[in-house]
Amino acid sequence: MPATFFGRCLVRLLLLLLCTSLSGGNSADPAMTTQDSNQTQVNSVTKMSVTGHESSDAATQEFKPGNKLSVDLSEYVIVLPGPSEKNISVASPTEVDLTCKLDENSNLKNPQVTWKKGSETISHTSNAPNSWTIKVTISESSHLGSYTCFLKAEKEISATFHLNVPPIDGREKPVIAYIGDTGVMVCKTEYHPRAWKWFMTNGTELASIDKILPKDKYEILSRSASESRLEIHKLTVADTGEYWCEADFVLGPSKARFEVRVLSVAEPLKPFIAVVAEVAILVTLIGLYEVYSKKRKAKGGEKEFDQIEQLKSGDNVTEKDK
Repeated sequence: MPATFFGRCLVRLLLLLLCTSLSGGNSADPAMTTQDSNQTQVNSVTKMSVTGHESSDAATQEFKPGNKLSVDLSEYVIVLPGPSEKNISVASPTEVDLTCKLDENSNLKNPQVTWKKGSETISHTSNAPNSWTIKVTISESSHLGSYTCFLKAEKEISATFHLNVPPIDGREKPVIAYIGDTGVMVCKTEYHPRAWKWFMTNGTELASIDKILPKDKYEILSRSASESRLEIHKLTVADTGEYWCEADFVLGPSKARFEVRVLSVAEPLKPFIAVVAEVAILVTLIGLYEVYSKKRKAKGGEKEFDQIEQLKSGDNVTEKDK
């Protein structure tokens, strides 16, 4: 096949790849950008002032202790058999009732019931037919943890309540940004922590953000006490790394991790450049192959001509001998 046909096809393919690359760059994956639909209204975000006094740490936002935005339930029930684990968020000192209950259709009859926290056995405070309850008073962080009820008869089944400080809604996917952009990280919780703090991984330790970045480099903003937002301006490659937000609750802290990747403008073009290089190599190989084929055909023609000449000269000698 002629090289010109290959060349035209490859040029068309190259142009198609270029158009695809340019159009793909304009519609980035919303899960991978620095600002999502919940992070675009910068003008509506105001700096939260410290309640009662100014914070001595520029990377800390302090608030009055608060409770969950909705009313807490004091009793938590697990019905067995069924899902055998339940996560319970506890932000401040409180009392909760934990109940293990057998389904009315259960075949487990008259079980022996034991409650434990770790290896410590706990007496249940009340029981009803096929229902066993303990009351847990949580006044400090050591009272948090996993509480398990064991129901033993012909077989043994169990259920576990996990009591922890509230989790923080962060971001699982990396935050992708380009040099000069503004990187945005948002942490949210259903509860009101006493304070928010921001850190950056420095080697093997977490360092307060104000110890790593100059004050004009970042801003900590918030719409409410249950949300904190970190903005890093004029990103450079040096800003690549791990960032952490921490919500300080009465019963202990809760953290969320962010991974920030800062790319140069040329970074998205690298796959396109690789394709161009592959196409160039392919075109070169095709050209070399065609040149080689032509030379081989030319040499083959010369050999055939020499053989014909030899045959003719041989015939002439034979006739002379006769």
